[in-house]
Amino acid sequence: MNAGYLPNEALQHFGSKLTKFEQLEIQKFERIYFIGSEAKKNHDGISTAFLNNFDDKNGHLILLLHDHIGYRYEIFEFLGKGSFGQVVKALDHKTQKFVALKLLKKTDNSVKTEIQILEQLRNADSNGTHNIIHMIESFNFRGHICITFELLEINMYQRIKLFKFRGFDIRVVANFARSLLKSLEFIHSNNIIHADIKPDNIVLKANSICKLKIIDFGCSCFEGQTIYTYIQSRFYRAPEVIIGAKYGTPIDIWSLGCVLVELITGHALFKGEDEFDQLACIIELLGMPSTKFIASGKRSTKFFSSKGHPRYCSTTMERNGKIILGKGISKSGKIRGIPGSKTWWQATKNMTDELFIDFLKKCLVWDPDTRITASAALKHPWIKNRH
Repeated sequence: MNAGYLPNEALQHFGSKLTKFEQLEIQKFERIYFIGSEAKKNHDGISTAFLNNFDDKNGHLILLLHDHIGYRYEIFEFLGKGSFGQVVKALDHKTQKFVALKLLKKTDNSVKTEIQILEQLRNADSNGTHNIIHMIESFNFRGHICITFELLEINMYQRIKLFKFRGFDIRVVANFARSLLKSLEFIHSNNIIHADIKPDNIVLKANSICKLKIIDFGCSCFEGQTIYTYIQSRFYRAPEVIIGAKYGTPIDIWSLGCVLVELITGHALFKGEDEFDQLACIIELLGMPSTKFIASGKRSTKFFSSKGHPRYCSTTMERNGKIILGKGISKSGKIRGIPGSKTWWQATKNMTDELFIDFLKKCLVWDPDTRITASAALKHPWIKNRH
């Protein structure tokens, strides 16, 4: 453990290696562990009153390799960047351990909820048995909320891509499913919706081929306190979210069903080109939802006509006035069949495991109220019989 320096001690020893801005800024920190003297930085003319000068045009903090974050963390690698902020691999010079450090945009209003959720899950999972990422700590640096996490290994999307989009053996995926369901059961028991279950947010633990962790609670919310009307990555987005209906923890089960197919086949189950096409892909497999489900969505008229017909389909009228639905075409020219025309066998790339198909059908149900829960899914024969 590195004891670090008091700010005045750091100025005495390293003052010449600090920019004029840092010489002032450093006084606000209790201990100094690292100053990033090797980074090529230029803070000339920047005032502590104008911290926005450290941000790019999109509100991200401008980062440099081997610069410091909070005079403690050294940036080693850029791991990802998105609308929420950015993630880096950093060395904690206090503990001498590598961490994943997430720096959020100043405009991210959901950050308080994310930290509240992470704190609740960490407290409820004090022995770390529920396979979810835990926040180490959070702090503010130059107007940006920063959160540190344990550094994990490759995520599931990277693993699938690495093996040229060949999936896992179904027996391995059943073990994955059990682990993920236990995590979701725990998350949901805390009245939390993850809201972004996808291969990218499922990470293999170090030195393991079967142990997983769920990461990234940046879109998460408490049940009944939903922040956004539109969430989840498109391929894994539940239909109630697409049509603008109320949503809850069942959206995570929908996403899980989509993910499990992808882990087996190597390809997304519903690969819509946009939200309109996404719902078309779902209808092609599941058939039409109930009129009650359609009526529950604020945005349903975008996808269904006043008579309840899916807008992606072509229509012809018979002499007796009956409407006949025909195939639709996506923007890129892909054919989308009429409701229910695609079989589960086709959708799962010739999957013959009947128990898995039955499990999948219970996850991918239109009505979220009848969709299987994580607790019930753990008792399904496809999961239970593989112990």
